[in-house]
Amino acid sequence: MHITLIGDSTLDNAAYTAGGPHVTAILNDLLGPDGSASLAAVDGARMRDVGYQVDTVKDEATHAVLSVGGNDALLSVNALTQSVDTIADALLELEDIVDDFAGSYRRCLKQVLNLGLPTTVCTIYPGDFSEEGQQRVISAALTMWNHAITQAALDHGCPIIELGRVCDETSDYVRQIEPNEKGGRKIATAIHSAITEPDTCSVPLSPRG
Repeated sequence: MHITLIGDSTLDNAAYTAGGPHVTAILNDLLGPDGSASLAAVDGARMRDVGYQVDTVKDEATHAVLSVGGNDALLSVNALTQSVDTIADALLELEDIVDDFAGSYRRCLKQVLNLGLPTTVCTIYPGDFSEEGQQRVISAALTMWNHAITQAALDHGCPIIELGRVCDETSDYVRQIEPNEKGGRKIATAIHSAITEPDTCSVPLSPRG
């Protein structure tokens, strides 16, 4: 078994562990002699960068994990502070943003699936924002982005790791959105369980069509 990690700093978190073990190292320890993991993910990556990462995946890869979209969603946070006349106007504007996100995510996921590997998909976690109001707004908006990710995963029969339920404490993060060693250990453990013990992660229904 060889697991390749594709995406952003959710998986490429070495810069945020204060010298401690990062997701890939922890996952390799968990796999032991029965497997290995390698990192294609790049800190700061967006969905448009996944195609380049796919080109670096090692030939020995047997499984893929995709965790991306958080940086794309973060770029849309400013839209959440704009004034509108009605709640309906706000929802329509947000729906347009999420529709664009959903289309990009589906193209991104397809690039990974073209590897022909069993692929596990991760949703976006809410991070740790200091202002309660800001955290609530971001968490509420994330339900729409994560719905787009979940629907894409379901349509392709991909298992899903809900990272918001994995990194569920403020002490899992540094710099608001980066997983530290503790958060990285939780992520690595969730990936290991999802692939080696699939009944422990959320398993989708049959894909549409």
